[in-house]
Amino acid sequence: MPLPAPAITGPLQLNPTLSFEAGPLGKLNLNGVVSGIGVFQDNPVPGNKTAQWSINDGQLFLQKTTGWWQFYVQAGAYNLLAVGAPFISTQRTIDGLYGPVPVVYLKLASKRGLSVLIGQLPSLMGAEYTFDFENMNIERGLLWSQENSIVHGVQINQTFGKFSASFSWNDGYYSNRYSYLSGSLTYSKGPHSLSFVGMGNLSSTNYQTLATPIQNNGSMYAGIYTYSERSWIIQPYFQVGNVPTNPAVGVLNGASAWGGAVLVNHTFGHGFSLPFRWEYLSTSGSGSQHSVNLLYGPGSAGLSLTLTPAYQHKYFFTRGDVSWVRAYNYTAGSAFGPRGLNQNQVRGVIQLGVLF
Repeated sequence: MPLPAPAITGPLQLNPTLSFEAGPLGKLNLNGVVSGIGVFQDNPVPGNKTAQWSINDGQLFLQKTTGWWQFYVQAGAYNLLAVGAPFISTQRTIDGLYGPVPVVYLKLASKRGLSVLIGQLPSLMGAEYTFDFENMNIERGLLWSQENSIVHGVQINQTFGKFSASFSWNDGYYSNRYSYLSGSLTYSKGPHSLSFVGMGNLSSTNYQTLATPIQNNGSMYAGIYTYSERSWIIQPYFQVGNVPTNPAVGVLNGASAWGGAVLVNHTFGHGFSLPFRWEYLSTSGSGSQHSVNLLYGPGSAGLSLTLTPAYQHKYFFTRGDVSWVRAYNYTAGSAFGPRGLNQNQVRGVIQLGVLF
């Protein structure tokens, strides 16, 4: 049976785990991923190049999955490349985001489908996961860039029949301020599942870092449908977020962001697959009203298309992203190119790696 973490949508798959006895800790499981990428893009923003290379994954996953107490530790190097966003080096990503141990938690589990997670956890929000090997595409999407990814907190999970629910008290966008509530409810039947996810901040803060954007002061909701059977994964979803007016944290006029995406993967056999993603994201407000900027300037929008042919043979895998992003109603200086005046960006990504 697949291990519960890390969660992987596909088409990539972890290989059978290395299991060993660890004395009083019991049976432990070890997996990992190592990969590198080459990024080629037009209209790079300042600080980026038209071509650059990076180690984007070098992680180990150690976990205990039996007994009433369990744990999960994910440690190593990672890079979170997203369409329409600047390339950030792996070292700066680790330093500015979640450190060398991005996910670590203790799990208390019962035989009645109830579990409690405590630690540094994956967020409940969105259809795409934090790390590239977990997703259909190498680059994460426009909607993912609006969401939180990793939180400090406590999460309660409960399954009952075809339903599963999660509730979390956490620090939102990694703010170390525990004023966020998140929840999800999923109904599953055969190859179909339907999820509703919501989160919001009960307080506000002017604390901002690379990991803690202004969205930390808002709320977000999403509806996600997934069909997964045989060679197909089809996953459309809708998402809406809101950052209210709050001059105390620098939001003179609030704004919202709403959008939708469709993710599709078809597996052809013999290790070949072809994922595709379409997205559209729109934001409200205007520069004349001094609205908060949630994308490429107040009131801007974005469209993206991503195609990711992939091949995996046992431990080895290779993928290639081809993505196109178009900015609409953007503020001069906030789009693409050295002066932020280009409306489009095309990016190609090549990835080679091993999953073990």
